[in-house]
Amino acid sequence: MRLLIALILPWLTFFTIGRPIAGVICLVLQLTIIGWLPATIWAVYGLGQYKTDKKIEKALRQRA
Repeated sequence: MRLLIALILPWLTFFTIGRPIAGVICLVLQLTIIGWLPATIWAVYGLGQYKTDKKIEKALRQRA
């Protein structure tokens, strides 16, 4: 679901993963037609990083 949000409303993705400042910057970037593609790529990348961080946290909790 977050991936779909990242493709349609990239700025909203950052708010859902707890990065509001990046969300505001992404919104400003997205307001331009040319900036839409970089904003989408950035949102998908940020979402991937978020998922990786969650997997690492889970693995460390299981180890401890």
